[in-house]
Amino acid sequence: MSFSSVSRSVVKKVLAVETPEGAGARVRRSIGSMTLRNLTPFLMLDHFHVSKGAGFPDHPHRGQATVTYMLDGKFQHEDSAGHKGTIETGGVQWMCAGRGIIHAEMPVHAEGQPDPRGLQLWVDLPKKYKMVDPSYQELNASQIPVAYPLGRDGPVQIRVVSGKSHEVESPVRPLGGCWFFHVIFKGKGTIFQDIPANWTSFMYIWKGAIVVGEDDLPNPTFHTLVLSTEEGQTGVKLTAGEEGAEFVLVAAEPLDQTVSQYGPFVMTTREEIQKTLRDYQMGMNGFEKAHTWRSVIGNQ
Repeated sequence: MSFSSVSRSVVKKVLAVETPEGAGARVRRSIGSMTLRNLTPFLMLDHFHVSKGAGFPDHPHRGQATVTYMLDGKFQHEDSAGHKGTIETGGVQWMCAGRGIIHAEMPVHAEGQPDPRGLQLWVDLPKKYKMVDPSYQELNASQIPVAYPLGRDGPVQIRVVSGKSHEVESPVRPLGGCWFFHVIFKGKGTIFQDIPANWTSFMYIWKGAIVVGEDDLPNPTFHTLVLSTEEGQTGVKLTAGEEGAEFVLVAAEPLDQTVSQYGPFVMTTREEIQKTLRDYQMGMNGFEKAHTWRSVIGNQ
């Protein structure tokens, strides 16, 4: 850390309470819940656990990006544009829904293998990108670059899913820009992660305890921590004790636009949402296959 490094602090701490979602899945939702409704440009954060027989069969999206990051197990996906594949532990799928897509996300269960667990983040798209053609960016675990802030043999590694950390940059290029880091403290250590000025940032923790700046957080498991955006703060100082910690740190530029949302459709006005519903009902403007396409994985 340099003398000019000024850390952000925690301004809000939200417990993600486990609730049912989809067809038999269970999620811990923080962003998008009543406790943390608005955190531009982030719309929703789910920590999901999908047991056998559960999943997220065919459903539409418009106007947002969905980021699925696997912490354990495997997840299949298939969409109306002909894209399909499997995300495994440590892999990511960054889907830009744009003007419209229908897709299914279903778990893969195998004898002796863990239930699929992971994170899904919804990121609002800037208004100018709401109606772009849908696209995917996918990386498996070995394709995600890793930064070692305290040296390759040190206690900290940062999986750079998107953005840049300690001179290591991800090949993922999200529309509008978004940094997504999986930070793993294997033991005691302190690092400083730069974050662009004025960007919205948060952490979600599922293991261990962490000190954020000077804020000691002894019991942060399953909490989302919203970080400050005061002038002069250049990033965040993170310190873990002997037991280590594991979490994601996510940051993106806030959007100066309203959010009008109806389920999986996210636009900027109620009129745009009404048009989206008409487009979906009539199978047009990105939803041409809405009433004819059926996934294989979601209808077995």
